[in-house]
Amino acid sequence: MQKDLSNYRKSYEKSALMEDAIFENPLEQFQKWFYEVEATDGIDEPNAMTVSTIGLDGFPKNRVVLMKRYTHEGFIFYTNYESEKGKAIQNDPSTCLSFFWPNLERQIIIKGKAEKIAENLSDGYFESRPVGSQLGSIVSNQSEVISSREEMEKRLTEMEKQNEGKELERPSYWGGYLVRPVSIEFWQGRPNRLHDRIRYTLQEDYNWKIERLQP
Repeated sequence: MQKDLSNYRKSYEKSALMEDAIFENPLEQFQKWFYEVEATDGIDEPNAMTVSTIGLDGFPKNRVVLMKRYTHEGFIFYTNYESEKGKAIQNDPSTCLSFFWPNLERQIIIKGKAEKIAENLSDGYFESRPVGSQLGSIVSNQSEVISSREEMEKRLTEMEKQNEGKELERPSYWGGYLVRPVSIEFWQGRPNRLHDRIRYTLQEDYNWKIERLQP
């Protein structure tokens, strides 16, 4: 089975990324771009990002998760600490995040170190989630093999009955990670594949070095 995709082509012409129009701090530049994609139709979940980790088997693995907060420190998402992703981060906190916003012909690639956030912050977010999402976090042994969908739904039904009318507590194995960036690259599609790529690299004095990369 095969299919030739060599004729799939598109000219990127919606915007430009020039040094005289960017912030000195990449977190401010991220916020500007995020506001712009939020204000543009065509992206259902602008906070969807790919999280890449190095697994215990030595292979890199990507998966899409939802960013739930960004601050001057970095980018926060939530997961099961005992999942394949959580175990990978515990073994090697080197993590890459990437956003792709095709409606604006933009990508952002973030390299950084992941660390668990404070427990009270994870508690606060867990309490804000719908009950169904809370229960899902509790009943799922994320990344572990299960015999069938029915078994998972049975667990959920039992958990709903056991906790009807009760406030649920965040399980200790579920919470947030903060990815502190050391490098952030902004990619803007341009005609003739001569795309704009601006990379910010964190220096020892905590200032950011700004460089243009060839496409």
